[in-house]
Amino acid sequence: MLPWLADAASSSPALVAGVRETSLGKIVRDEMLALILRGELAPGQRINEPDVAARLNVSRVPVREALRELESTGLVAARKHAGVFVRRLEPREVADLHELRSVLDGHAGRRAAAAPPAARRALVQRLKAHVREMKSSARARDVQGCYAANLAFHWAVVEAAGNQALAQGYRGIVQQLHLSRLHNLSRDVGMQASLAEHDDIVAAIAAGDAPRAQALATAHVMASHERLVEQLGAPAPEGTA
Repeated sequence: MLPWLADAASSSPALVAGVRETSLGKIVRDEMLALILRGELAPGQRINEPDVAARLNVSRVPVREALRELESTGLVAARKHAGVFVRRLEPREVADLHELRSVLDGHAGRRAAAAPPAARRALVQRLKAHVREMKSSARARDVQGCYAANLAFHWAVVEAAGNQALAQGYRGIVQQLHLSRLHNLSRDVGMQASLAEHDDIVAAIAAGDAPRAQALATAHVMASHERLVEQLGAPAPEGTA
């Protein structure tokens, strides 16, 4: 689960029925988002409105509204006369999203390294804790655990940047990239190399070296994409090396 969805851990009807302060449309959207990001609605799968409505104990109207909103985020796609499907990203799309994410991660790393010393020290402690989780999961060959701690690491840096527009854009990109990783979370995609890169990013932030933190964070995201492409056995799209 993505770190900003920690509270959306269940799609029980009680959750929908019991909330009074939030609009039904937003609840249904968040619940459908959680279903997609947990892989319960898989990439390429057609979304059956009546089934989802029954699962969430709502009418089809808020489900339809939620699907329109999710389509605007790039997580689902409507096909004429066929219905609405969870997006399955093409290699070119994955490459483009990694490129954009690398820019945002780099900027967030720079901002985090330039933060006041007290804030930077607190962030470094959080980041070190996430790296420890990654290393523990790697030793246990728990790829999903390592992946979750990795996402939490980067989200902590993005939050530390203190830019809400950046955070919102970052969420959208990572959620789309998550679709491309769901089928691959049982495999080790360069864990050890990734761990070393995270250690370097933490060291740069701890030292307050903003240019280095930016360069390392940017390079880390692009290297992650290259490792993913290599692991999947497909050539990187032209212009992404």
